[in-house]
Amino acid sequence: MRSPHLLALAVLLAATAGCADAEGLKSSGDLGTVHAPLTLWKEFRPDPPEPGQQPGTAAVVPGIPKVPGAGKAGMRGTDALAVLRADMKAAVTQDGGTGRLVDPRALQRLALCTQAVDGGPDCPVRPPVLHDLTGDGRPELITALDIDGRLSELRVYTARDDGSVARILSRRAVLEGVEVAAEHLAVREPTSNPMYVGVADYVWDPASGTMNLSQLTLDDCPGGNGARCAP
Repeated sequence: MRSPHLLALAVLLAATAGCADAEGLKSSGDLGTVHAPLTLWKEFRPDPPEPGQQPGTAAVVPGIPKVPGAGKAGMRGTDALAVLRADMKAAVTQDGGTGRLVDPRALQRLALCTQAVDGGPDCPVRPPVLHDLTGDGRPELITALDIDGRLSELRVYTARDDGSVARILSRRAVLEGVEVAAEHLAVREPTSNPMYVGVADYVWDPASGTMNLSQLTLDDCPGGNGARCAP
C-alpha cells in the first residue's frame, strides 16, 4: 500500500506537468549545435584605394564660378545642371571612363539636356532639391542623374565659406526612395528579399566635410503586412 505522502506528491507532479503544458513550457527539441562563424579567404585583402577612388570623398567641383557672397546663400540660385555637368565631366576624366567614380554613360545621358532651366523634356536629371544638411542654415543642393531607368547617380553639393562648390556625397544606386530630415539623408534601395528595402542613413560630418554613412537598416516595403516592393 502506497504512502499517502507519495500519492499526494504524484498528484502534485501531475498537476504541475499539466500547467506546464498549458503555459507552453514544452521541449524545443534538438536546437542543433552552435557553430562559430567561418571566415573565408583569410589570406586575401583588397589593396587600399588610390586617390580619387573613393566616391564619397569631398571634392571641389572644377569649372564652376564661386557662389557670390562667400556662400552665405548656400546653393540657392546656382545652376544645378551646370554643377552636375562639371562634376560628371571631371569624374569621367579622373577615372578614365572605368566607372569607379561615375557611370561611363553619364555624359551621354547629360547630353540629352538642353539649355532650358529644367533641362528640357528629355533631360534625365531629377528636379534639384535645396535642403540644409550641414546645419549651418544654408541649403545644400541635392540632385540625381538617372542612367538607364533603374540605376541613378545621386549627388549632394554644398557652398563653402570661400564660395567654392564642393561635392559632399556621391552614390550610385537604385533609388527606391530618398528622404531628408534635419541633417540626415536616407537612401532606400531594393534588397534580394522582395519584402524589404535597405535604408542607408547619411549624416553631415564636419571633420571630413562630407555626408558620412551613419547607419544601415532594413525596412518593410510600403504597405507593410508582407507586401512586396514594386519591381
